[in-house]
Parts: sequence; structure tokens; C-alpha cells
Amino acid sequence: MSALDNQPTNPSFLSPLGFKMTIKRTPNMNFFVQSVSLPGVSLGTAEVDTPFTKIPFPGTKLTFGNLSVTFKVDEDMKNYLEIFNWMKELGFPDNFAQYQNIASKSIYSGEGIFSDVTLLVLTSAMNPNLEINFIDCFPVDLSELSFDSTSADVEYLTATITFANRRFDIRQLP
Repeated sequence: MSALDNQPTNPSFLSPLGFKMTIKRTPNMNFFVQSVSLPGVSLGTAEVDTPFTKIPFPGTKLTFGNLSVTFKVDEDMKNYLEIFNWMKELGFPDNFAQYQNIASKSIYSGEGIFSDVTLLVLTSAMNPNLEINFIDCFPVDLSELSFDSTSADVEYLTATITFANRRFDIRQLP
């Protein structure tokens, strides 16, 4: 095989503009998503000592980073409140019944503790190309909202959510 035979079948670059995201548990937020950061993945190492040096070997556990999503907050704050209320139920700041309410719901209903998140990556022609499924997500951080009456221009509010997840899978679409 020569170097000329080893060419990519698709020489197009990946555009950061082409994506769609859905979170089953937060239907009001899906339309307002502005950016998504695909988390990193790390594989630890195991080291074997020798008299001269340590020899690294691949580890046995993958660690998946947190998913970060930035969205525009709608005027009624419905999308912000979906995340806020989900976090309140997980953290049960007032009483145990708050957590019992969320824990009693089926994990498949999209209203329980976890929710799956799907990210569609689009081609340059805006056709679905890759599907990234984040499994068993739950919010761990919701950014603040800063109201400011001194701004000269209207800058609509955005918020960022950080989701922990068990893992994610990437699948090529036909």
C-alpha cells in the first residue's frame, strides 16, 4: 500500500455550528441550546515496577468527563426552572419527600433521577451524521443569572449546566 492509497474518504472538516441536542427530561430547553462541549475520556494506567524503570500498561477503567451545555434562558424561565427543579429534587433541601418524589419515578420515564441526552452532529449540508448518546445524566451545576439594568444593549441571559453521566456512546448514522 502506497501513501497515495491512504487518503481520507471525506476530506471535509467538522463544523462547530452543526448540532442538535435533546434532553428527554427538559423539553423546554432543547430549542434554546447554544453550545455543547463534548467531554473528554481518560483511561488510567497501571504501572509495573522493574529494577530499572516503571513500565506503563493500559488501565481497565474509562473515566468520562462532565457534559457542559449553554442555553439561552426563555422569558418565562421555563427551561431554567426545569433544571433548577430537577436539582432541587435531587438535593432535597427542604424535606425527604422531595427526593422520594423523583426516586419513585421510572428511570425510563424521563422524569426520574437520570435522563439520557442525545447530541446529533450534522454534516456541512446539515444532515445528521453522528449520534452521541449520554447515558444516565443528572445536573451537578447550574450557573448564575446576572440581571443588569446598566447595559446599553440587550444581551439575553444564558446559563450553563454541567451534567455528570455514566458514559457516552458515538454512533455513525447511515
